[in-house]
Amino acid sequence: MLQSALNPAGTQAQRIEALWWLMFWVTGIVTVVVLAFLAVAIVRGRRRSRPDSGADARLLRYVAWSTAATVVVLLGLLVSSIVTGRAMASQRANQSLIVEVTANQWWWNVEYQHPEPEQRVRTANELHLPTGRTVMIKLLASDVIHSFWVPSLHGKLDAIPGHSAELYLQIDKPGVYRGQCAEYCGVQHAHMAFVVVAEEPDAFERWIQAQRTTALDPQTEQQRRGRQLVQAGTCAMCHTVRGTSAGARRAPDLTHLATRATLAAGTLPFTREHLTQWLDNPQRIKPGTKMPRIGLSPGDRDAIVAYLEQLK
Repeated sequence: MLQSALNPAGTQAQRIEALWWLMFWVTGIVTVVVLAFLAVAIVRGRRRSRPDSGADARLLRYVAWSTAATVVVLLGLLVSSIVTGRAMASQRANQSLIVEVTANQWWWNVEYQHPEPEQRVRTANELHLPTGRTVMIKLLASDVIHSFWVPSLHGKLDAIPGHSAELYLQIDKPGVYRGQCAEYCGVQHAHMAFVVVAEEPDAFERWIQAQRTTALDPQTEQQRRGRQLVQAGTCAMCHTVRGTSAGARRAPDLTHLATRATLAAGTLPFTREHLTQWLDNPQRIKPGTKMPRIGLSPGDRDAIVAYLEQLK
């Protein structure tokens, strides 16, 4: 999975990469030149056998030239940075797809906005976005300061409680790109990842239409038992499963859980084994997570796992 600012897949990321390479080559050349002059000065100093009356004047000229060159280089980098920042900020469109992302300790709530409330889609830790279209990420935080960063797509943007921030991006290449919280936000900061799945517009429309449907009905007796346990137990106190009586919003929406690639915000790949381990003892896998150890019997746990893994 790609996570590199030097592997751009969008318009803004390409501008950031171009600025990075400009600064890299300029500062690299400056470093080489400074070291070369330093080496020359050391060699000449060792060879000098008697005082040179013109040395002070030459030294002043060298310092003046070096200062002027430094000012020119720094001004050039400043102008390049400003131009890049303005170009990135100009990437706006009235018909942007609006995705509201709320950072929590330690997961990401994702909600696709729509004028009709029943057409909105809520998921977690995974963004599906269309290529070739401007997307506005409306960034919020529910607890502490976080930072939204997908290196291959854009720069960092802080999520601050009580404050709304906006980030506009356009993805040019289909693919899967890894994102990360880039601001220390607690003991599980390192396990607060997400993925961006960039798809062709038709594929994205199919995905979002599927996400608007309610949860699939269980097909086996074990799965039906699992749904009953989810609705009647502690799961329904925090999670939503649309189409059932579970409608809480404190934790990730589970309606289409099995379509996601990972569990616990990128901590584990989504497999039956990992889902079982997570339900057994989430604190062992992600200490400090808000999900408590429920204390399920093996039979109840397996029933819930059977139900959750068919939520596609």
